[in-house]
Amino acid sequence: MAITKPAPPAADERAGPSRGSEGPRLDSPLALTLLLILLVLAQGPIRQALSAPVMQSWMTVFVAVMVQALPFLVLGVLLSAAIAVFVPPSFFARALPKRPALAVPVAGAAGVVLPGCECASVPVAGALVRRGVAPAAALTFLLSAPAINPIVLTATAVAFPNDPEMVLARLVASLLVACAMGWLWQRLGRADWLRPPARAAYDGQSRGAAFWGSVRHDVMHAGGFLVVGAMAAATLKAVVPEEWLSAAADNPVVSVLALAVLAVLLSICSEADAFVAASLSQFSLTARLAFLVVGPMVDLKLFAMQAGTFGRGFALRFAPTTFVLAVAVSVLTGAVLL
Repeated sequence: MAITKPAPPAADERAGPSRGSEGPRLDSPLALTLLLILLVLAQGPIRQALSAPVMQSWMTVFVAVMVQALPFLVLGVLLSAAIAVFVPPSFFARALPKRPALAVPVAGAAGVVLPGCECASVPVAGALVRRGVAPAAALTFLLSAPAINPIVLTATAVAFPNDPEMVLARLVASLLVACAMGWLWQRLGRADWLRPPARAAYDGQSRGAAFWGSVRHDVMHAGGFLVVGAMAAATLKAVVPEEWLSAAADNPVVSVLALAVLAVLLSICSEADAFVAASLSQFSLTARLAFLVVGPMVDLKLFAMQAGTFGRGFALRFAPTTFVLAVAVSVLTGAVLL
């Protein structure tokens, strides 16, 4: 007796419910069309709001910070991507002394000649640890590279043309903090606090693909944080009452702590933070130095990246200690050099 197989379902049945049964969808062209219609309908109020004096002041500060910072941001991203992709981690392992106590200052000094933003320093430090470099040296490089590289120091000199001592103060304070944290980790750090980092995200790709992938990633992340930082600086200048800023700036302790906390919250890329700091002219040079030292070492995005690379337990110990030490060294350096 022949058994007949049931006929396969028709194409319409295999496809499931028709698109018409899903209801209206807000896809990208429709959303863009609705946004354009709203902008056309509201162009009168928008034009009136933008012509207000406070908005004119806001736009002036925002555009000035962006125009000054973007070239350094792009150059820094390109150089950091090139180092992360084309310089093998084994190079650092061979170049560093075998003794961790000596490797720490060498790794700190390497940040002067190896440009890179904080977005790139975390994966590079993770690669160093994965290839056998002493954690104390790798963590020193993690802190020093985004804070004292040539791009950052040049941007600082451009942002503070009338205060050239800021460049030296930033170099000295940042290098001291990086080396002190390296020695502190060597002395007190425990192996179970540092989770072995996973393999780099670009392993297995061609160098060209890895380079452009790193550039796209850093531009999107660092550029976004730069926009947020420029907006915050413009808001502080245009919206916050002058007497509030003056009251905070006039108190030496409050001014330093306020800008140090602001650096953590804004999470600005180190290639661009000097221009934001320069716009906060109400504050003393020492307070702005704390902003420049803390930002490349401790901020929200860095905490997330460190937790993802080395473990949350490491980040919860490392970030607060770095913050306290960075503030203290900034005050001492400012008292001597500024």
